[in-house]
Amino acid sequence: MSDVSADARPRGLRDTSFFGHPKGLAILFLTEMWERFSYYGMRGLLVIYLTQHFLFSDQQSTLIYGAYTALVYVMTIIGGTLADRYLGQRKAVTYGAILLVLGHGLMAFEGAGSREVFEYEGAQYEITLDGRGGDASQLVISERGRSVASFQQSGEILALEDPAAVGLPAELDWTGIETRVEQQQLYVNILYLALALIIAGVGYLKANISTIVGELYELGDPRRDSGFTLFYMGINLGSFLSSVTVGWIGIAYGWKYGFGLAGIGMLAGLLTFLFFQHWLEGKAAPPDPEKLKKPVLGPINVELACYLAGLVIIAVAFIAVTLPDYFGGVVGPLGLIMLLFMAGYALFQTKGEERGQMFAALYFILAQIPFWALFEQAGSSLNLFTDRLVDRTMFGWSVPAPVFQSLNAGFIIIFAPILAWLWVTLAKRRLNPSTPVKFAIGVFMAGLGFYALVGGISVAGSGLIAVYFIFLIYWIHTMGELMLSPVGLSAVTKLAPARVVGMTMGAWFLFSGLSNYLAGVIASTTGAETIGGQLTDPEAAKATYAAVYSNVGMTAMGIAVVMLAISPLIKKLMGSAAKDMEPHPEDTEAGGPSMDRSSGAP
Repeated sequence: MSDVSADARPRGLRDTSFFGHPKGLAILFLTEMWERFSYYGMRGLLVIYLTQHFLFSDQQSTLIYGAYTALVYVMTIIGGTLADRYLGQRKAVTYGAILLVLGHGLMAFEGAGSREVFEYEGAQYEITLDGRGGDASQLVISERGRSVASFQQSGEILALEDPAAVGLPAELDWTGIETRVEQQQLYVNILYLALALIIAGVGYLKANISTIVGELYELGDPRRDSGFTLFYMGINLGSFLSSVTVGWIGIAYGWKYGFGLAGIGMLAGLLTFLFFQHWLEGKAAPPDPEKLKKPVLGPINVELACYLAGLVIIAVAFIAVTLPDYFGGVVGPLGLIMLLFMAGYALFQTKGEERGQMFAALYFILAQIPFWALFEQAGSSLNLFTDRLVDRTMFGWSVPAPVFQSLNAGFIIIFAPILAWLWVTLAKRRLNPSTPVKFAIGVFMAGLGFYALVGGISVAGSGLIAVYFIFLIYWIHTMGELMLSPVGLSAVTKLAPARVVGMTMGAWFLFSGLSNYLAGVIASTTGAETIGGQLTDPEAAKATYAAVYSNVGMTAMGIAVVMLAISPLIKKLMGSAAKDMEPHPEDTEAGGPSMDRSSGAP
């Protein structure tokens, strides 16, 4: 037997600098970790920031949030296309990271915030909060002084602790009083611009950095799956750390400090990618460098045009987050057109097994919608619910609501390896559920999670909901995510014919965007009346949450039952690809199947 020297191996197998993987993976791991740190940190604060600092209504805040998260998906189609055809992934990631640093930096410019004022007997008063988050108390401020206040009798009476300090009665009949919100329009527009920059930045960075990971490995490299597993561990690590630190600092010390920390995290990711880019050894370069220099219009060449496209994305995103009510009227018809086009393509341009697989891919694209529409309540309605109606005291500390969003990433880190092992073990015994069955279970668990939370509302009665119900819903939803997300985009790309994989991936991200906008619409129906950014009638708010969550939970579980019933048909449509998508015993040797949460959550 002759030994094969290291130099005789393919070049991709020689570099084992990062836990047996190419050292370029370390750069991508850290860049993505810091990018997700900034994204999830800012996202955790966003809806509370909108309702308390800018005094948007719950309905408007959740619609803005839905439009924002939807656009993050949709714009990855443009960023990925420009990188594939012209820029190359390295240039696209760098440009996206720069836009993200600018966007997160602008989030720290908060201004003095909005004011909610009312008049009583000819005098003007302001009603505000003495802090941030659900533990903040309402204050009434006048020219004479200030007093802590609270709403009683279902929001009909405003009671003041020190009425003499503000010149009001101890109990003020609130039924006939109207308030008005005075916003600093400059800082509202800065907020919209910041969100638009982040949308464009994620659009250029997110899909492309994952592509670079794949380019680190040669065809047939057995380390590829475990390399993606390490990379996506970076995603969850960044998400976990940011939810804990950014969420806590933003609520405890100030919005600008939380958003500022998120911006510093993104700057760290950009600098890491720039300074150590040579570790990628020239991979992810432009497909045709000379084409980038080709003039398009006057002094504008192809490369500059690709960057200017980012400004167009920013302009479109700015308008969309400014007018989120109308966003659905644009993205909805786009989704319908894409659906009809793909169905027509499957009917008239494919045949035999290929046609069945194309329809199966279309099924998975649509099947993700109910799951993400419920799962993505985490950053919007569930975040507000946790902030206002849950007893968040743990070990003597009132935990800020955004911190609880770290539970999803924490549960993924704990349970993803366990499920990866379980699927391989079941596969050895021919008991592993098929991909359509896992999708059905995932959607069912999305609905079940909200039913668990409705149970918590019932148990609590007139008091605050116990915090362990928040742990429970995040755990149920995470287990559902691990059923659906790791195989989602992978299934679609394996089922679609090679000549239309790009179009199919675009459809997946478009419908992911639709799911997130639908999540915002659902969240808007849970909106409760607030004054100064705080609830006036907690009991009415709980009743609204219970009604909405019961309805969406039942709908999702009903859809899941139908999905389970037709799963044999979908598996038959998948043909030979169904077997290829199941885990094999050798997966355990490569670190297990990759847990790609980015296929559903950016």
